[in-house]
Amino acid sequence: MITINIDMVSREDFKSFIPSSKTIPELTFRAVLIGMLLAIILGAANAYLGLYAGMTVSAIIPGAVMALAFLKPWRGTILEVNLATMGASAGECIAAGVIFTIPALVLLGTWSEIDILQTSIISLIGGLLGVLWMVPLRRALVINTDLPFPEGIAVAAVLTTTVGGERAGNKKGETQGKWLFLGALIAATSKFLELSLNLFRGTIESIISIGKFNMNGNSREGWFYGGITTSPALLGVGWIIGPKISSYVLVGGLLGWIIIAPLVALATGLPTPTTPSDISDAIALGYGNFDIGSHIWGFFKIWGNQIRYIGVGSMLVGGLWAIWSIRNNLTSSIREAIIGLKGEQIVKKRTSQDLNYKLVFSLIILMVIPITLLYIWLSSQIPLSIGMAFVTIGFAFLASALAGYLTGLVGSSNCPISGVTVTVLLIVSILMLTLGATGKEAMGIVIFISAVICIGGSISGDLLQSMACGQMLGATPKKLQIAMTLGVIAISSVIGVIIALLHKAFTIGSRQLPAPQAFLMKGIVQGVLGGEMLWPYVITGMVLAVILILIDLPVLPVAIGIYLPFTLSIPIFIGGVIRYITDKRLKGGVDPLEKEIDDWELAIKQTAITPEEKAVRTGLLFTAGLVAGEALMGVGVAVLIVMGINLALFSYPPWWPGLLLFGYIILLLWYIPLREIINSSKKSS
Repeated sequence: MITINIDMVSREDFKSFIPSSKTIPELTFRAVLIGMLLAIILGAANAYLGLYAGMTVSAIIPGAVMALAFLKPWRGTILEVNLATMGASAGECIAAGVIFTIPALVLLGTWSEIDILQTSIISLIGGLLGVLWMVPLRRALVINTDLPFPEGIAVAAVLTTTVGGERAGNKKGETQGKWLFLGALIAATSKFLELSLNLFRGTIESIISIGKFNMNGNSREGWFYGGITTSPALLGVGWIIGPKISSYVLVGGLLGWIIIAPLVALATGLPTPTTPSDISDAIALGYGNFDIGSHIWGFFKIWGNQIRYIGVGSMLVGGLWAIWSIRNNLTSSIREAIIGLKGEQIVKKRTSQDLNYKLVFSLIILMVIPITLLYIWLSSQIPLSIGMAFVTIGFAFLASALAGYLTGLVGSSNCPISGVTVTVLLIVSILMLTLGATGKEAMGIVIFISAVICIGGSISGDLLQSMACGQMLGATPKKLQIAMTLGVIAISSVIGVIIALLHKAFTIGSRQLPAPQAFLMKGIVQGVLGGEMLWPYVITGMVLAVILILIDLPVLPVAIGIYLPFTLSIPIFIGGVIRYITDKRLKGGVDPLEKEIDDWELAIKQTAITPEEKAVRTGLLFTAGLVAGEALMGVGVAVLIVMGINLALFSYPPWWPGLLLFGYIILLLWYIPLREIINSSKKSS
C-alpha cells in the first residue's frame, strides 16, 4: 500500500515488467488501429451513459481487456495491448468532457440543435490541449510523487497476469489469472443482475424522521439520510487506495450528508416535488412509495442545490493547494522542458522518453490561434475571444494538474471531473461578470471555454492513469503520447454526430436523456451571471479547505466525499477497512499504516514472491477483476439500452438480495487474499 507523498520522490528507477533496456513491438499499425476503434466504441457508449445517468465508466480497464481480445490472435505484445488501451481512454475522456458541458448550450437556448462541426472542433482542441499538458505533468505526478493511481495498478495487474509474458497467448498468463477472472465474473454478474435484469437495487437508501423541532416559531421536522451503493468496483477501489484515503472520503461524506444537510433541512424544511418529472423521480427513489421517495428527493435537492457547492468551494482551494504542494515537481518538469527548448540533449532510457518538449510547448503556444478563431466564430467578439484564448490555455494547465492529482488519488471512476469543471465554470463566469458580460451570449461563451478546459482536464487526468500503468509495464511514454493523440482525433471526428443523433432520438433534457451534469453547468452559469449563485456555500467550502490545510489534513479526498453522493463513499470506505484488516493480519498485528507494501511492485511481480506479498498480489488481482468486471458490464448494459433491449424483471426490485450479495463479496475480499495464511495457521495449531 502506497503512502501519499507529494514531495520530491522518484520512480525513475522503478523496475518495470519489460526492462527499459529491452525493446519489443509497441507503436504498431494494428495497435494504433485497434486503439482508434476502441476510442469510438467506448466513447459512444459513455456519451449515452453520461447523458442518461450523469456519470461515465472509466474505459482504461474495459479498453485493456478489449485490446487484449483483439490482439491475442496476432500474439500482440503486452506493450501493444497497453498502447491500444490509450485510445479507449481517449474516447471515454472526450465523451465525458463533451456530455458534461456541450448539452448545456441546448438547455440555455444558445443552440437549438447540436452543432456537429463546432462540437467536433471543441473536442479536438480540448483533447489536444489535454494531451500536450499531460506530457510535462507525467513527470510531476507519475514519476515524482507516490500517488497510487489505483486503476493503473489494476490494469498492470490485469495485463501482467492475463498476458503472462511479453506476448498475448502465453500459457503462463492463462493459468495465473484465476482470482482476476473470479473477481470479474462476480462483479459482472452482480452488475447484470442489478442493471439489466433489475433483480435488486444497486443503491440501498432510506431517510428517517427524528421528530419535530421549533425553529423561529415554525415547526420543522428533522431528517437523517443514509445508504450504500452495493458496487463491487467501488469496494475494489477502496481496497486498492487503502484505509487512509478512503477514510478521508468518508469524512467528507459524513460532513456533507450527516451533519450539514440535516441542519439545512431542519432550518428550511425539505423541498417537495411538484412537477410531473419530479414526482416521477420521487416515486422511483422510493421504489413505488411516493411518501418515502419524496423525502429522499427533497434531501437530494438540498444536496444538489446547496451542499454540493461546499464541495466545489473546498475543491477550488484544495486544488490550488495541491498544485502549490507539487510545485517542486512541476518546477523540475519545467526546468527539464527549458533544457529541452534550448536544444540541450539529455540521454534518457527508453522508459523515460517523452515527446520533444520544444515541440510540445510550441504547439501549446500555437493552440492560442485555433482557440481564438473558434471563440470568434462562436461569439463574434474579437477582443474578448483573444483574451479568453490565453485564459483557456492557463486554466487547461490547472485543470489538467488538478484532474491528474485527483485521478492519481482515487482513480478515474471516482475522479469528479464535473467538480473540476464546476470550479473552472465558476472562475470563468466571475471573469465574464467583471467584464460586464451577463447575457445569453455571454453564458454561451462561458460554456464554450469550460468545455475546452473540461475536455482537456478529463483527457490529461485519465491518461495520466494510463501513463502510470505504462510506467509499471515498461512502456515508452513518447509512443503512448502519440497513441493518445490519434485516439483524440478518432473520437473527435465522430463525437458531434453521436451527440446530435442522441439528441434527435431522445431529446437532451427529457426523461429519456436527462443530462444531469449539463443541467448543473447551466444552473451555475445562470446563477453567477444572473446574480442567483449561492456564494455562502462556496465560501463555506473554501473556509473548510483552509482549516483542513492548517491542521495538516488532506483537502481533496474530503472535498470529493462532500461532492459525491454519500452512498458511494460507504463501499470505498469498506474496501479500505478490509485492506487495513488484511495488512494488519499479514504484518502480525503491527499497524499496517506504519509499514507498507508497494502495490506498484506487487502488481507486476512474477517471481520470488513471499507469502505476504502473494496475499496482497492476490487481493490486487481480485479487486482488479471487480473493477474490470463491473466496468465492462456497465458498457455492455449501455449498449443494450441504446439498442432498446429491456430485460427488467421488476419495476421496483427488492433491496435485500443486493445487500446479501454485497456482503458475500466483502467476505470474499477478506478471505481470498488471506486464505493460504489462514489455512496454514489452522494446520500449525
